[in-house]
Amino acid sequence: MTEITDNGAMLPTAVQQFVLHWGEMGGQWGVNRSVAQIHALLYLSDRPLNAEEISETLRIARSNTSNSLKELLGWKLIRRVPVMGERRDHYEAEVDLMQMLTRIAQGRKEREIDPAVAALRVCTDEAKADPRISRIARDRIAAMHDFVVTVDDWYQQMIAIPPNRLMLLIKMGKRVLSFLPGGRSKES
Repeated sequence: MTEITDNGAMLPTAVQQFVLHWGEMGGQWGVNRSVAQIHALLYLSDRPLNAEEISETLRIARSNTSNSLKELLGWKLIRRVPVMGERRDHYEAEVDLMQMLTRIAQGRKEREIDPAVAALRVCTDEAKADPRISRIARDRIAAMHDFVVTVDDWYQQMIAIPPNRLMLLIKMGKRVLSFLPGGRSKES
C-alpha cells in the first residue's frame, strides 16, 4: 500500500484512504493508479499544489507526476492556476461533480463510443455488400450498430440537459418509468 505523507507528516486517515481508494478504482476503470491518486489529492486539497508537492506527498516519481498531470489536463479534470510569487505551475481539480462527470463521460465517449460507431458503420456497410455474410450475421452487426448509435444519441441528449435538471433526473431513478407508456415499474 502506498504511504502518503505531507512534508513528513501523515495526511489525515480519511484523506489518505480516499486517495488510495480513488487510485484503486481508477485502475479498475482503466486509468493509471497514479493519475487517479493525483486527481483525488487535488480534489481534496484546499489549495493549488505544484508537481513537487504532489510527488512528495504521494511518494511517486516526478516524471510520473508530470505525465499524470498532462493526462489530467487532457481530460480537463484539473487546471493550471497562478499562485502569487511562485514561478512553478500549480494545479487544482475541478470540484463541481457534474462538471467532472460530464468531462469524464465526454472523454470516454470520444475514446470509446465514437470509434465504435465509426467501426460498426463500416462493418454494416461491408456486410450489406458481401453476399458471403449470412443474414443472421448481417442483422446482428446492424443491431449492434443501431444500439451503439442509440447510446450515442442518448448521451448527446443527456449532455444538453442543464446540470441541475440532470441531477433531478438522476435522483428520480426508476420513478421516471411512470412517465413512459405502460406506466409503472414492477417494484413501484
